[in-house]
Amino acid sequence: MNSTKKGRPVVNAAGRPPFLSETERDLIRLANEPGFTRWIEQIKTAGGCAHPIYLSGRTTTADTSGNLLRHYDTASEPGGRLAVRCRNRRESRCQPCSYTHSGDTFHLVRSGLLGGKDVPASVADAPRLFLTLTAPSFGAVHRVTDGGPCRLTRQSGTCEHGRPRVCGRSHTPDDPDVGQPLCGRCYDYTSHVLWHACAGELWSRTTRAIRRHLATAGGISQSTLPDVARLSFAKVAEYQRRGAVHFHAVIRLDGPQGPESAPPDWASAELLTRAVRSAVRAVQAPLRHVPALGDREFIWGSQIDVHTIRGPLGGPVTEQAVAAYIAKYTAKSVGDTGGLDQPVTSAEEISLAPVSAHLRALMGTCWRLGALPELQHLRLRPWTHTLGYRGHVLTKSRRYSTTYRALRDARTVHQQSDSPVTADETETVSEWRYVGSGHTPGESEIAAGVAQDLFDLREIKRILRL
Repeated sequence: MNSTKKGRPVVNAAGRPPFLSETERDLIRLANEPGFTRWIEQIKTAGGCAHPIYLSGRTTTADTSGNLLRHYDTASEPGGRLAVRCRNRRESRCQPCSYTHSGDTFHLVRSGLLGGKDVPASVADAPRLFLTLTAPSFGAVHRVTDGGPCRLTRQSGTCEHGRPRVCGRSHTPDDPDVGQPLCGRCYDYTSHVLWHACAGELWSRTTRAIRRHLATAGGISQSTLPDVARLSFAKVAEYQRRGAVHFHAVIRLDGPQGPESAPPDWASAELLTRAVRSAVRAVQAPLRHVPALGDREFIWGSQIDVHTIRGPLGGPVTEQAVAAYIAKYTAKSVGDTGGLDQPVTSAEEISLAPVSAHLRALMGTCWRLGALPELQHLRLRPWTHTLGYRGHVLTKSRRYSTTYRALRDARTVHQQSDSPVTADETETVSEWRYVGSGHTPGESEIAAGVAQDLFDLREIKRILRL
């Protein structure tokens, strides 16, 4: 602001110093707003959310006798609105909310392994497995190596398109070639996309097959298995560098009443492991009646990892480690492998997308196949940005553990723990409406600072606990 020209301040046509950015001008505007301090408090309460939802309305809480306990109205707030969290699980969209979501996922998975959150502690004695399932190969891709060559096969020379069949280079994890096909024309993009579209059905068939194989291994009929044992699971999806989804799942074997009852004596982790391996190798998900593509059978990849989950001293696959591992991947998406986090609406948008040629080819295949009438039920076009996979990032069986909603409600009760009455003794009447979302450039800078301060505070507390 002190810059001058011939003794006079230098300003632009709007009367502002020309060297101030849009963000800086917005910060100055915010600092002079009468409700700036209260807005900061809202953003702190929202954890520094990167894309808050603004609501307008009121809520009133009274006890059963009609006595007013609490009343809140946004009329006294800045702009007559209240900022609340966006609750986006993806770290690429909102880091503060993804941190909260990952924390909830950790407790959701952990309670199914150790108890707590209305789950009995006896689940720690049940047979429990950590299962990893991958997609099959759709073509050779470059992979991370430990100093050795990427790919050396007996099929030397070149493919039918003139590309080498081998790769003798060494790839580090940050190498952009990792996950890219050796030959894009040899790669089976159609099968890759359709496998994604049928992955949910393949998993559903797998859980049913595990129950069948478990009954056979236990020497009982399939119809009587629910009378003696019940299978529970929690599953998370993760994208590999090649753009293929694979699943990590926790499987627990309970008694007939679920976690409140013990499994039969013959049920062991070893027997459950054999049943899982045999079921995974046998299961298939068919795709029929598609004349343009022919009938197909989709299966799991050859890499199947099954580990028994043990206590803190039982090795690397412990309850804490598994819960943390699954929680980490709920914050990830295809965007973390170089893809897109939002839907696409046209083929031209795909051609301009800032992604690798491999992911662009997968998205283009989704878009083209989505136009076939026989594949309309797979909804490939709306899920082009996820490469055809339309499943939730985390799914679980009903009896595995608690729910996200129960965890959020418990957090709200904790924050209102100073109330002299319980929730059963009150009645709340609320009226809310959506009035906007997101930040201006200046608000975004301040929210990012709030989020960083909260992160630093958590790190300090973590270090002090060590």
